[in-house]
Amino acid sequence: MRVAILQPSYLPWVGYFDQIAKVDQFVFLDDIQFTRRDWRNRNKIRTAEGWSWLTVPIIQKNRFAQTLLETQIDSSSNWRTKHLNAIRHNYIKTEFFDLYFPKIETIINKDWDLLVDLCLELTENLKNWLSISTPTIRSSDLNVSEKKGDKILALCRKLEATHYLTGDLAKDYLNESEFLSYNVRLEYHNYKHPSYLQRYPEFVPYMSIIDLLFNQGEKSLEILKQTQPSS
Repeated sequence: MRVAILQPSYLPWVGYFDQIAKVDQFVFLDDIQFTRRDWRNRNKIRTAEGWSWLTVPIIQKNRFAQTLLETQIDSSSNWRTKHLNAIRHNYIKTEFFDLYFPKIETIINKDWDLLVDLCLELTENLKNWLSISTPTIRSSDLNVSEKKGDKILALCRKLEATHYLTGDLAKDYLNESEFLSYNVRLEYHNYKHPSYLQRYPEFVPYMSIIDLLFNQGEKSLEILKQTQPSS
């Protein structure tokens, strides 16, 4: 049983979905503190000038310790229109724009209150469009009270994981021997970003998954898997 655990993100990048595709069970880590200037509420799209942020505004005043489950979208701005216009402007001439944009537009235009709900709705649909069948679950549904690295191990034990696939930075805060004591082997993603034909010349990596989908359509899953195996 190979498990991966990642925080929900807005329109995640290619490697996020490769990690989902490589495991038997994927966990959205949704019951931890919201981190500012991170990937929770923003991501990048390709533009003629290089790339640009799409950022979902959130309510932060006097909420420094809020969790992802508590983080509300600031609906006082016209962020939906800005995001959809930016996506339309930069991708309308891509081959698969007409296939995916109406679906993304429908989701973004819903009346969202919580950031996590928007992120999960988009990610689940993007996963399905990529034909990734890995089942997902929210950490908040697993009733694990531990914190930080202990929380990750507790989630793995709850799911009876034998392998935990994680990002390279986890080496700094996870105790490998502790995981092994519970017969859970740590594996590091070590993702090597594939290149593919984008709308504009000179390939720019680390864009939102929608960049790959708009440009490559049904080939997207095959392309995102074009990387070295985990170790």
